[in-house]
Amino acid sequence: MNQKMDHAMIDDISRVTRDIELLLAANEVAKRGRDDGKHPFGALLAGPRGEILMEQENDEHEEKGTGHAEAALVRRAVKAYRPEFLWHCTLYTTVEPCVMCAGCTYWGNIGRVVYGASEAALLALTGDHEDNPTMSLPCREVFAKGQKPIEVVGPVAEVEATILDLHRDYW
Repeated sequence: MNQKMDHAMIDDISRVTRDIELLLAANEVAKRGRDDGKHPFGALLAGPRGEILMEQENDEHEEKGTGHAEAALVRRAVKAYRPEFLWHCTLYTTVEPCVMCAGCTYWGNIGRVVYGASEAALLALTGDHEDNPTMSLPCREVFAKGQKPIEVVGPVAEVEATILDLHRDYW
């Protein structure tokens, strides 16, 4: 293996490790929200070097129906950062972005999304719960209809069970 290939592998391993760390951090945000009486979803915005820039709990009490962690975080991010910078950032979210949150991410120009658990796995837990109506439309399909090549990573097997446990205890 040549030296250039070795560095690429190390970078990939480092990135996967950091993705897992930040998904677990987003899950801590979700736990904090749950403890405050909110739905247990959490999101983080990380800069190009993996540094945490923002975090956001779900807030359905303030923004009925649209207070999802990802959408709220993107609304804050576009006020704080230029689109060119956001393109090099990553949105970390405990559960796959819904259609609304994927749209916000797209229009907010965030270039990468990493999620821990799929929306389908969440639906399997919540069923017909009136507080969590879902749309069976994966975020990859939403992004694929756009003109920007948004990178999507998820679900992440190393954290999916931990994230779903938080939801299992809630719904």
